[in-house]
Formats: sequence, C-alpha cells, structure tokens
Amino acid sequence: MKNIPENIFKAYDIRGIYPSEINEENLRVIIKSIYNFLTETAGKAKLTIALGRDMRISSPSLFRTASETLSRCGASIIDIGLVSTPTFYYSVLKYGYDAGIQISASHNPKEHTGLKMVRREGNRLVKIGKTTGLNEIKEDVLKGSFEDEDKHGSTTTNFNVLKDEVKDIITEIGIQDFKPLKVVADPANAMGSLYLEELFKNIPGELIKMNFELDGNFPSHQPDPLQFDTLKELQRRVIKEKADLGIAPDGDGDRVFFIDEKGEIIPATLITSLITKEILKKSPEEKVIVDIRYTNNVRNVCKKYSSQMLISKVGHALITEQLNRENAAFAGESSGHFYFRQSGGAESSLRVVLMVLKLISNQNRKISEIVKENLTSYESGEFNFLLDESINSQDILKSFESMFSEGKISSLDGLAIDFDDWRMSVRTSNTEPLIRINVEADSQNTLDSNLQKILKKMSSFGAKRK
Repeated sequence: MKNIPENIFKAYDIRGIYPSEINEENLRVIIKSIYNFLTETAGKAKLTIALGRDMRISSPSLFRTASETLSRCGASIIDIGLVSTPTFYYSVLKYGYDAGIQISASHNPKEHTGLKMVRREGNRLVKIGKTTGLNEIKEDVLKGSFEDEDKHGSTTTNFNVLKDEVKDIITEIGIQDFKPLKVVADPANAMGSLYLEELFKNIPGELIKMNFELDGNFPSHQPDPLQFDTLKELQRRVIKEKADLGIAPDGDGDRVFFIDEKGEIIPATLITSLITKEILKKSPEEKVIVDIRYTNNVRNVCKKYSSQMLISKVGHALITEQLNRENAAFAGESSGHFYFRQSGGAESSLRVVLMVLKLISNQNRKISEIVKENLTSYESGEFNFLLDESINSQDILKSFESMFSEGKISSLDGLAIDFDDWRMSVRTSNTEPLIRINVEADSQNTLDSNLQKILKKMSSFGAKRK
C-alpha cells in the first residue's frame, strides 16, 4: 500500500482528494485506526457505530469499504444511508449509538472526500478533532502496523432517521397557528435538499426548489454558501417569486445561510441574534456562545436580557466542545454553523430553519424588518490575504497589536482588539497560508475608516488579497 499522506488529517476531520489521497485501500487502515481509538476510549471491545454518507460519486464505494472494515473489526454497524451531517449527529444521540462515522467532504469541490467522526458521552456528542483524538488516530495510521481483523460484526439499517428528526424538532418548536410561507431554497445538488424537502412535507407553506437533485458532480455550483457568488441565482429567484425567505445550506448541510425577501444575504450573526433573543426570552439565565470573528450584535442582545455571552475560537469541533463544557443553550458561528444543547452540542440546521420560519409566521412581518431590529453593529465580511513564505504571520499580529495598542487585546484565537465603538479580529488559517481579517463597528463610517487603515497595513506587508 502506498504511504497515506499526512495532509488528509485536518483540524476537525479527515479530508482529501479521491482517489489519489483517500481511496478504498487506505480507507481500510484509517477505519481500523478510528475503531481502535473509539474502543479504547469507550473501554469496551465492541461498539455500535452509525455509518452515513453524502451524495459524492465516491461515497457508495467508500461506504462499502468502511462497512466491511468495521464488520471485520467486530462492530455493530447501523447503516443510516444518505444523510446530512446534522442528521448523522442526530442519529447517534437519538438512538444511543456509541459513535458514528460520516463519509463526506462537506462543501469541498467534487474531487474531494472525507470522514467526520463523533462519539457519544451521555446526552452530549464529542467530535473527533485534533485535540479530541484525531492526532492519535493519525499517528496510528502512519505507523501502518495493522493485523488483518477477521471478526464478525453485524449490520442493520435505520432509514427513518430524517423522519424522526423532523418529527422531533416540530414537536419541540411547535407549528400551531403557523402561517404558510413561500420559501426558495438552493442546496446546490447536495444533502440539504433532503431535510428541507422532508420539513416542508410536514409544515404549511410552499417550497420552491432550485438544484434539489442529489448529484456529486455539483452541476449547479460548488455547495459553499460562504462563496457569496454562489448565492446570486437564489437571490434573484427570491425577488422574482416574491418569496418570504431564501435558504442555502452547504454541501453536507451543517451550515445554512438565509436570504431576505429583498434578495439580500442575512449575515449569520444576525440569525444568531434572532435565535439568541428567542431563547433568552424564555430562559434569560442561559449562556450563549459566539466565535471570535464577530461578537457585538449578539453581545447587545445578551446585555438586554442580562445574560452571559461567551466567546469561542473558530472551528465547529471547538465550539461543540465549549458548548458542552459550559452547558450553554446555543452557539452561532459567523460561517453559518448553529449549535444547540438539544442536539448534543452539534449543529442542527433543521432547528434553525424552523425557528426562523416560525418567527416570520408568528410576527407576520418581513424577515428584513425582524433582522433590522437586532442590527447594532455593522460587519465588514471576511478579508483573506495570501501570505508569501517570506512573511511571518506572527510579525503581522504583533504589528497590529502595536498599531492599536490602546484597545483591549485578546489572543484567544489569533488577535482580537476591542474599542468602545469598533473591534477587529486577525487570524491565521488552520489549513491555508492565509491571514483572515474581520472588522465590526457601531456605524458604517467607523467601520469603513478603520477597515481602510487595516487593509492598507496588510498591503504594506506585501500580502495579496485572495
């Protein structure tokens, strides 16, 4: 067997190009190592493992290899079929499985594949990332010293997971007196189409479908709503149809962005503010978490209810870990991930979608009006700069710290600097030679003036805008 490339082991999952980096042959070794780690962590030799997959062209073959390998390791495998990543998380928690493996490369281009892994601790999920076991799995894989297993596991199926998930979330949130809404959705031929279609079978309203057919070639566009260019057709369609809302999940459905009735993209932090407000109305003692990039819109909602807002490093596994550690009710990430205590600390896109729809229905107002009430801080959007090998990212962070030394400094994740009326976040990427910059301010003028200073400073380092 060829050497397994180290670069497929990312911060929070395993991801690489098929078949040059991840293929059926090396997947056997990877799956064995994952199962060894899971059994050692659980302290028992046989585990029940949920096994799901996305719609990528390589997924059926890789799924068979993973299932066969787990069986030879002695696992009890639950085949949950084609599912989004949030539905995969739900299955592990709902049915009390020991752990789960999802074959998916999220929003990456079609040539990619990967694995997301979780284990269950009671009513909480632990995502397997570099700080929670992935480094150990990587070391085990790279040793390459595995004996061939010949145990006899079992395989059963559970293809009702999504139906149960929709039923449970509707029961929890409630749709009494729910006003039918017109919604346009574009899941980009990816996994979000499944939960959106199932949801609208069970609630009043009209779902106008764009690119709903599952197709691992992504004929419409890459399933990454953070690339705002991919949302343009959806924005135009919302206006054309005079719809109440537009919805754009990412490739594996664990991120979701919304378009208002005017065709404008709603910043994810404002969705976080809406959900936070609804939670704190009922339980003001609850904790809420945001990532370091943008904080002020949500902070101001929490102040209103005298509630505690916590700040996390960027990264879905880290946020899940912090939510569970702090027993927080909810976390929202500016990249469109939304996390809940009820989902074991993991993402629950369905829950967010239904909560937003219910807000529009109950208030009988446009979503743009509802969002505007929570807009207290203006956001720049993320600016990415490609660093030449000669540029030391730490020198850039130190330079900004010196330039804005009068502000309140945080080194939680890169560098964040807070002032009374604006703040900035400068971070290095975990996976690419990039510096990421985010700025927010109480007014658009304050935002623009400080952003220009920061961009000018970045240019002075020779960093190129990506």
